[in-house]
Amino acid sequence: MHYLYKNSCHGTGRQQKGMVSDMKNNPKQIILTAICALMLFIPWTILPLRSFPWALESPTAAIMISCYAAFMVFSGVFTAVVYAKGKVQHTLMKICVVINGIYALGGVIAFALMAYQGTLPFANS
Repeated sequence: MHYLYKNSCHGTGRQQKGMVSDMKNNPKQIILTAICALMLFIPWTILPLRSFPWALESPTAAIMISCYAAFMVFSGVFTAVVYAKGKVQHTLMKICVVINGIYALGGVIAFALMAYQGTLPFANS
């Protein structure tokens, strides 16, 4: 009985402690997490840009919105791939996956609305 308790409780505690310290010291995971966290704030830069009169004109506005929507879709896919395939699965990455996933959905919706209205800048009319 003492043998089972010793191997199951104490061995597991050391393994979990080792996995946490490996995650904190892995530069690849730190860099990928920083990239995904920075991608959270880039879509918000459209707000100050849209305050200029030139950003509200027809071709410029459509191009700008398309670029931001494409970036949002890319950041959502990139974050999901890093989380799933790169095995960077800690709390900050979970937050990044959720928020960038919502951004990606918003980007797809923006493209769908622009396609429905016929205002996609790269579509041949």
